[in-house]
Amino acid sequence: MKPIITLFAALLFASCGEQAKKETTEKEEEKTVKETEAIDSPKLRHVVLFKFKETSSEEEIQQVEEAFNALPSKISEIKGYEWGMNNSPENLNKGLTHCYFLTFDSEADRDTYLTHPDHVAFGDIAGPHIADVTVVDYWTK
Repeated sequence: MKPIITLFAALLFASCGEQAKKETTEKEEEKTVKETEAIDSPKLRHVVLFKFKETSSEEEIQQVEEAFNALPSKISEIKGYEWGMNNSPENLNKGLTHCYFLTFDSEADRDTYLTHPDHVAFGDIAGPHIADVTVVDYWTK
């Protein structure tokens, strides 16, 4: 009798494990599909490059950095954000040192960002310190 009970218990546990494994696999597949769809859907990129005035102090430049870095928490239309400083050895940056890389889902979201009061206020902070700016927007392919 014990071998039959042991066999039954083993089969029961094995079938429970297979169901849990199947559910986990299905959830992972759903997640992968969603991630792939998000990657495959075009995104609007907004690239901003700054050259600071030679008269701007490190503290003033840091204030501009902090003000720009605060925008994603204030403007919900920004879906992705990165920034960094040029370190290219090619010396082709024409004095542009800071790169800000924003992602939007639509042109309407980008346009909302451009006229958003927090973005306008950022312009008031940055403006006095910017010697040159380049902006490029493009749809990912």
